[in-house]
Amino acid sequence: MSKMKLTALFALSLNLATSIAIQANAPATDQGQASTATQVHTTAVHQDRHTAAIQLSTSTKTASREAASGKINVVPADAPLAAKTTTNNSLIFTPNTGYTTGAVTVNNQTVAYRAYKAVPYVANPVDAKYENMNIYIPENYFHNKPVGNYTKDTAPIFFPNTVGGYMPGEAGTLEARWGNTESAEAYALCRGYIIAAPGARGRSLIGDDGRYTGKAPAGIVDLQAAVAYLHANDAVMPGNADRIVSNGGSAGGAYSLLVGAAGNSQDMKPYLEALGAANDRTDIFAVSAFCPITNLDHADMAYEWSYNGVNEYAGGMMMAQGQLPLINNNPSKTTATVPQLPKINNGSATAVITPGQTTAESTTAEPKIMGNKNRNTAKKVVLTKDQMAYSKMLKTAYASYVNSLQLKDANGQLLTLNTDGTGTFFDYAKSFIIKSAEAARQDGIDISKANFLMYDKNDPSKMVDVDWLKYNKSVGRMKTPGAFDSRDNSTGENNEFGTTTMNNLHFTDTAALYATDTSPARADQHIVNMMNAMYYLGNSGATNAKHWRIRYGEADSNTSFSIPLMVAVKAANLGYDVDFALPWGVDHKSDYDLKNMFDWIDKVVAEG
Repeated sequence: MSKMKLTALFALSLNLATSIAIQANAPATDQGQASTATQVHTTAVHQDRHTAAIQLSTSTKTASREAASGKINVVPADAPLAAKTTTNNSLIFTPNTGYTTGAVTVNNQTVAYRAYKAVPYVANPVDAKYENMNIYIPENYFHNKPVGNYTKDTAPIFFPNTVGGYMPGEAGTLEARWGNTESAEAYALCRGYIIAAPGARGRSLIGDDGRYTGKAPAGIVDLQAAVAYLHANDAVMPGNADRIVSNGGSAGGAYSLLVGAAGNSQDMKPYLEALGAANDRTDIFAVSAFCPITNLDHADMAYEWSYNGVNEYAGGMMMAQGQLPLINNNPSKTTATVPQLPKINNGSATAVITPGQTTAESTTAEPKIMGNKNRNTAKKVVLTKDQMAYSKMLKTAYASYVNSLQLKDANGQLLTLNTDGTGTFFDYAKSFIIKSAEAARQDGIDISKANFLMYDKNDPSKMVDVDWLKYNKSVGRMKTPGAFDSRDNSTGENNEFGTTTMNNLHFTDTAALYATDTSPARADQHIVNMMNAMYYLGNSGATNAKHWRIRYGEADSNTSFSIPLMVAVKAANLGYDVDFALPWGVDHKSDYDLKNMFDWIDKVVAEG
């Protein structure tokens, strides 16, 4: 290829936004639908691969099916999964039977409780081990006595999930998790809350017939079924079902956001009916989410917006890590015509990805969820030139998605990105790092070693900016480009978007087009939407929670912090109460500031 053609191709890839028709004037109530209509996915022009250019599609399912002149195989969604045998569980809560008793002490306060274990929340579960919940109720409420600020009629219902890595999660208990010494559930119980801790299916489950039974959207369907159970039993169960507050961390944090955003959506109805869920509301009052791994179909772009230029990292492995591509021994079987990526100059050589090009063998070990401070740092991974090229393309494409959202700050300023990653959204994001550092300093924490903080020349105590590259190097990349929808179709998220018969699927056109696995296929866009809280926020077909508390650790590199930030901003733009922060020095962790969290819940419950 001539130098002129390469230059033109690179220029085209850097101007992806020009191919998008953004529905900037969509009504606020349909903001979720409008943003979905402008999701950024690359499709290939069907021509010789050496001269192929990149264009962007402005539609979802239809465009995906037509992508690259049929080169991308979009797998239709399964019909809602139903149980093989009918169980006909009762969905009526019986407060005077089927419980054990116990007591829990937190901060020198002891509360006696009744525990209702493994309460089924659907009549006909696909997997009874997970489709149930544990319910804990203070004994005082059965004797018309208060606990803390609450009575049997006013007590909020704390709704934590135990999901991590989009794996199955069993019904929660009063035991501490995430390496914490205190249990959020026990803490809530001692403050007078009802605890309804559901289990939920996850991506690894296989039924007796060999079919996968926990792929998307199984997890959110199960959690909504549990919410419907609580609403249906509000009259007979202590607690106020109009004050349900969800909580979760990591993938569980994403589910907490999704439960809060997708209330009463008709998208879920056929799935709920297939399980025999209670025919009742599925909306909740408030959301608490820690380190949510959400907005997966845009998270690859967001990750490279943050970590482009960070080309080395420790070889720790996470559930969601973009593993190195599998070796493709037969590139001719690749079904997508792959557009070339921009050239990357890294010293004396350049690199352009070609079909089937791979660099290393992938590990088959199941990644584990951990904080990035705890991973094995002995093995250093260096990005290849083709990975750097892919990173640059993803980073560039992020601007179009961010701009399509039409987000605004508290002063009404439009938050936008340029294709080089700068812009008002960039400045706004950096301001939260500064706020985090300021809060840490006020708490007596030494922040002097944070070399990414920039100070006023005339006032050395005043932080004015953040060196973006130094910040992201300090936090540390932990995933290769294609962090969530990996080109070799190997991540936990690829596993999440499988079907009953296919274990892993891509879920963006970009990854499917640049895939290194043979016969790449992608999930149905409707299923992808159903797993994204951003799709439902502002969507006129959903009832959103009105209160949102989101925490993402300042030192967490499991996703880009812009992902939870945009959830917070969108919720705030819709007029909802939002509390968002990046706690200083915290990595991938949940339930670490219980007093503050429950003080916030008490506050929003009191305000109504």
